[in-house]
Amino acid sequence: MNTLVLALPKGSLQEATFSMMQKAGFNIRAGERSYTPTIDDPEIRARLLRAQEISRYVELGALDAGITGYDWIVENGSDVVEVAELIYAKHGLRPVKWVLAVPQDSHVRSVKDLKGKRIATEAVRLTARYLKKKGVKAGVEFSWGATEVKAPEMADAIVELTETGSSLRAQNLRILDVILESTTRLIANKTAWKNEWKRSKIEQIALLLKGALAAENKVLLKMNARSKDVRAVTRMLPALRAPTVNNLQSAGWVAIETVVDETIVREIVPRLKKAGAEGIIELGLNKVIP
Repeated sequence: MNTLVLALPKGSLQEATFSMMQKAGFNIRAGERSYTPTIDDPEIRARLLRAQEISRYVELGALDAGITGYDWIVENGSDVVEVAELIYAKHGLRPVKWVLAVPQDSHVRSVKDLKGKRIATEAVRLTARYLKKKGVKAGVEFSWGATEVKAPEMADAIVELTETGSSLRAQNLRILDVILESTTRLIANKTAWKNEWKRSKIEQIALLLKGALAAENKVLLKMNARSKDVRAVTRMLPALRAPTVNNLQSAGWVAIETVVDETIVREIVPRLKKAGAEGIIELGLNKVIP
């Protein structure tokens, strides 16, 4: 049987990735200390690795494909195929940012003020490239963790990953600059991508994951209405193309359904009811494939 070796990120992205894979149709189970999770697709062998490592092993061919951050592809300088951009993170559907930050009371006001200073970060090469681009010579030290607490005693500034900025504010740090905006990516090894079966399997995973992401925060609205009220009801309904309208067995009645953002449901349902809609049902979605 053909098999695809797929790496999933262990750590901050793990829970969000497992949830997204489940919505895409792949059920994954992993023990607390397991690095070989089980997946209910016999054609996929899953591996659980730190996101920082995945692009390197995909490039080397130890993995056929993997899900990791764009930031780690850049940091590692990995030569891989970027199959799909998947905009989700640990806490929501948004990019994350690598930022340059200093203590609130620091005299440093711009990156230029860091000349000859010390910067702590996990993304050493990313930071070094940024400093070179800015024409600033400063020391960059690898941080093994808890980077936010390194300034000001152990470093003059830090370069750290943030999604909301809350942890930086909690450590009394202010952001000087955004170095890189990153999103989650599905990547593939170049040789695997040239293999017809593996490419097809990777594209299948990409399609289903993008469908799962497209369904986030969306619901299916179903309702009935009299034929004479169809225009008034459908005029209020957004849709991928147009609401679906089908005749019911009862003469003079139709069934209407459409996909909408969950956030607008509370606003439009009372108006739909007033316009003549009845039996309004709201259903959650796993996937929306355009």
